[in-house]
Amino acid sequence: MLPNAFIGKPKKPTENELSAELGAAKPLWDHLLAELADQHDTGLHEWNSYSLKAGWSLKVKQGARTILYLSPSRGGFRASFALGDKAVKAALRSDLPARVLKIIREAKRYAEGTAVRIEVKTGKDLPIIGMLADLKREN
Repeated sequence: MLPNAFIGKPKKPTENELSAELGAAKPLWDHLLAELADQHDTGLHEWNSYSLKAGWSLKVKQGARTILYLSPSRGGFRASFALGDKAVKAALRSDLPARVLKIIREAKRYAEGTAVRIEVKTGKDLPIIGMLADLKREN
């Protein structure tokens, strides 16, 4: 997994710091957030850090419900979902790529849901995040 770019930072990242760390992946980050807001009504964003050791992540929300977390890394980012049982079953029946289905099958289950983490390094990864966001919202 890509390490969080803001481990050890006591304050949420500025836009300039985020751009510097994401590098060429910054347009992907921006495009994903815009697409999620337009197509999935997830325009609420909130930076979170549970500890200095964890770093910072952007919580993407639909109203009060968290849809996913985006964790910035150097040159890419990670999208994390906590999928409920219905969303996991729907995902396993979907046409998600085999590598993503494997991630879901092998993901650890928590009280909040099954922890699915997808690394985003290219534009080809963005539709997968959109599909998982749909499954989360619908289930």
